[in-house]
Amino acid sequence: MFRRTASLVAALSLAAMASLLGVVTTAAPAQADGCYTWGRTLTEGMSGEDVRQLQIRVAGYPGYGAVLGIDGIFGPATKAAVNRFKNAYGLDNNGTAGPAVFNKIYQLQDNDCTPVNFSYAELNDCNSDWSGGAVSASTAKFNALVNMWKLQAMRHALGDRQVIVTSAFRSHACNNAVGGSSTSRHLYGDAVDLAAGPHSLCTLAQRARYHGWREILGPGYPGHNDHTHVAHKSSQTWSAPNCGI
Repeated sequence: MFRRTASLVAALSLAAMASLLGVVTTAAPAQADGCYTWGRTLTEGMSGEDVRQLQIRVAGYPGYGAVLGIDGIFGPATKAAVNRFKNAYGLDNNGTAGPAVFNKIYQLQDNDCTPVNFSYAELNDCNSDWSGGAVSASTAKFNALVNMWKLQAMRHALGDRQVIVTSAFRSHACNNAVGGSSTSRHLYGDAVDLAAGPHSLCTLAQRARYHGWREILGPGYPGHNDHTHVAHKSSQTWSAPNCGI
């Protein structure tokens, strides 16, 4: 947020100087806080890195029980996720991703591509370099990024009130220290434990079903009465019996 404020101040200062000098300026294209800028409207049938970057940011809008693939191909599932994203923010629902979508994403993300309400530090209190898990450091960090965008979608759906993260990426050493399972998804960087706060644990577990997690464990599941756990995995495992899941 500091970087964004500093950039804004600098931009305003330059604009003021140009005005004093009588220089005519033209509006610059919207920038993604130094992270990523889309250069074309995306529609079904397109493919490329710009599609993959879009998929990361709409990963939290796959629909009930679904998971959006991040493959760089704008297929029907991506179109549906874009429409849900647009509905969530009151944008024209036509299945394409153009300037209105991109400008909303720019508003929602920080300079390092993370959503404004979550950070890499928040999803890794184990070490500073994401090493020592079940996958490479870069993969673990990428998985955490996707999870943050899913959390951002869920946070918005829950009234834009805080969602509290208590544990996410763990190296094997960190996982062993807390007695985690040897097959824990925390080792992959794609699991997050959430605490009660503005939302009950059951509210979090119930809402998570719409935002792209195949693993949801919560109250009533052994060892999960004090948190709700969400993660990615190959098959669906939802169990929070006290919450009707």
